[in-house]
Amino acid sequence: MTQRHETQNEFTMFVTTNTYKRNPFFLNDSHAHEAIEQIYRVQERMPFILYGFVIMPDHCHFLLNVPEPGSVSSVIRMYKMGLSFQIGISPLWQKRFYNKVINNTAKTLRYIHNNPVKAGICENQDKYKWSSASGKWDITPLSW
Repeated sequence: MTQRHETQNEFTMFVTTNTYKRNPFFLNDSHAHEAIEQIYRVQERMPFILYGFVIMPDHCHFLLNVPEPGSVSSVIRMYKMGLSFQIGISPLWQKRFYNKVINNTAKTLRYIHNNPVKAGICENQDKYKWSSASGKWDITPLSW
């Protein structure tokens, strides 16, 4: 079997994963909250650096770096399986996820944080509670 995501670690990665059929499961506040708690549970078991995230109604964006021997695939697999179990929805996710090595981390983090504003969910990114832009969640600040 070939590796679908050739780049797996030691790079800052922009990761997007979509819900099954783009269903807005995370409009439910308890599901959105659990989606954030799950990323921290995965981080405890499989250490990685989390620079930022946003939980949108039908998808999630993460900016992270997975050091060796870990991999982006194993982090996202554990995240998706665990969250599906925690909130009791199956299928919760589309089978695949998107990841990209980032050259400009600050620009990518701005894109992630601006996602709810662009979608018309809120007027200001720091007002969206399911985002690291809100200041309510523990993340590793970018080194500018």
